[in-house]
Amino acid sequence: MRALILLGLVGFAAQLVDGSLGMAYGVTSTTLLLAIGTNPAAASATIHLAEIGTTLASGVSHWRFDNIDWKVVAKIGLPGAVGAFAGATFLSGLSTEVAAPVMSIILLALGVYVLVRFTAFGLPRGNLGKPLRKRFLAPLGLVAGFVDATGGGGWGPVGTPAILASGRLAPRKVIGSIDASEFLVAIAASIGFFVGIGSENIDFSWVAVLLLGGVIAAPIAAWLVRHIPPRILGSAVGGVIVLTNVRTLLRSDWVDASGGVQAAAYIIIAAIWAAAIAYSLREYRRDRDNELAEAEEQRRAGEQETAGSPS
Repeated sequence: MRALILLGLVGFAAQLVDGSLGMAYGVTSTTLLLAIGTNPAAASATIHLAEIGTTLASGVSHWRFDNIDWKVVAKIGLPGAVGAFAGATFLSGLSTEVAAPVMSIILLALGVYVLVRFTAFGLPRGNLGKPLRKRFLAPLGLVAGFVDATGGGGWGPVGTPAILASGRLAPRKVIGSIDASEFLVAIAASIGFFVGIGSENIDFSWVAVLLLGGVIAAPIAAWLVRHIPPRILGSAVGGVIVLTNVRTLLRSDWVDASGGVQAAAYIIIAAIWAAAIAYSLREYRRDRDNELAEAEEQRRAGEQETAGSPS
């Protein structure tokens, strides 16, 4: 019972982050399932089955808050489903000994990307309003879907920063569109895992509690996306993913690091992580103060212009 409660909390926290940042439900949940020794293909299958419900709830919530661009959903979601099915069948054919470190490497790379991307650059806002073309979104969806299924997560970490980097869609629209299109990816990946490994390795009680936690968090996250500082959250989530998957790799047969090496690695990563969060917090406050100063300057200029105009 304790394990199920913890999984429910994991599902809640992961969806809260995913719905407000546009990434990290699968990466975070799969990382934790791997850490307790779950078979990699079964872990990814469990997460994607739960995501059928959480992404549907998240999509509806984002739709109610007008956070979705449906043209983007169509252009990226369908190729993403194709990539996810291919990734699921590929992962199902790997042995556990090979799949676990391979998945951890993928998750680690995604974690580093999320940590660096949000800490160093924040959210770009140029080129808003320009159309996102299918020739950009279709290949992006195909790759993101494949990585998502093989890594147990990756749709958001690959898709969200790439679209944000274009600066052509408002951040809340990017997050809402990525979350809504992930519904198609989750269905396709789940079908791929059923074809590849069947259902005997999947604990459906785990699916249920992850789903329940995610569904509860979805509307909260859709509201928070308008208020939470994504830069700080991205740094925090990226650090969790990096630290957990480094732990998995250091303990794997591929590396088999000594206790001293593991402790040193954890201390270094924790220090970098803390510095990244502190930097993101400082930059967020600086940007906010600059925006407030600019708004105040514009207000004063407007008052002076009004006062100087003839009555």
